[in-house]
Amino acid sequence: MALSVSATSTKEIYKYEAPWPLFSMNWSLRPDKKFRLALGSFVEEYNNKVAIVTLDEDKFKVNSVFDHPYPTTKIMWIPDGKGIFPDLLSTSGDYLRIWQAGEGETKLHCVLNNNKNSDFCAPLTSFDWNDIDPNIIGTSSIDTTCTIWSLETKQAIRTINTVSGHVKTQLIAHDKEVYDIVFSRGGGGRDVFASVGADGSVRMFDLRHLEHSTIIYEDPFRTPLLRLAWNKQDPNYLASVAMNASEVTILDIRVPCTPVTKLKNHQACINGVVWAPHSSCHLCTAADDKQALIWDIQCMSQTIEDPILAYTGATGEINQIQWGATQPDWIAICYSNALEILRV
Repeated sequence: MALSVSATSTKEIYKYEAPWPLFSMNWSLRPDKKFRLALGSFVEEYNNKVAIVTLDEDKFKVNSVFDHPYPTTKIMWIPDGKGIFPDLLSTSGDYLRIWQAGEGETKLHCVLNNNKNSDFCAPLTSFDWNDIDPNIIGTSSIDTTCTIWSLETKQAIRTINTVSGHVKTQLIAHDKEVYDIVFSRGGGGRDVFASVGADGSVRMFDLRHLEHSTIIYEDPFRTPLLRLAWNKQDPNYLASVAMNASEVTILDIRVPCTPVTKLKNHQACINGVVWAPHSSCHLCTAADDKQALIWDIQCMSQTIEDPILAYTGATGEINQIQWGATQPDWIAICYSNALEILRV
């Protein structure tokens, strides 16, 4: 039987309402910037926005707002838990952009474009910032490729140099569009990453041996796979979500092509899945049924019938979910124009 998160306790839930619909969102990882999040709008026109907000004395405060050409398909802060790099933020859309956050103002440092000789750019569906080496970012695109970017972020000692970057490598990753890319949080170190796409496959790559890849899983109906999440504490496990699916598939890379288990309690299509930053057996899912569910998959040999925690207080379809790495007791969700952070 699932427990419920109370929707009435002001100390357990904090809410921010943006002036536009929200889609992308991410927690800051800097130890001196706790309860700071970046939020991206979803407006079906060229002029979109990104806001940086901080929870301050029980209320959200807007630090800065800046323009973004198209809706951000993903937002990430630099994985810098020690605060030694510049305070960077990255967004994907038509291109990969690197921004630097400041007090009251966020500045664009560089636009990373892999098609400089063409007016055409293939939209980026997602990206991931390498936890082990913050100078590496991987992007996925509808043009069937993944691109690994090498950044030059420098370390913030006295002066902060302008961030720049170049293509480290590009590879054809799938037969069709690539929808998500994630780096391993361990195991192969900084060099192992995986991707999912419209061909219905999960593929794993190693930057040291790009001449071949490993197919970890293929959807039996070739349904496009939209989301992929790598366990942050146990690199053997991945979670994937198919298009319009109400279930999550858990995979063990040591046993390719055979799902370990499936999580089947949502009543509508799942939009997000994220592993706990501090636990190898917990993950959270969010869906169009307005629910955020936390699962305990410690006993994966058994059928997992119910989540251990359910939040049903959202008043709209939840399209984004993130688990705070520096605040592991808090999960953030987005629906309509609302951001909520929930204590779990």
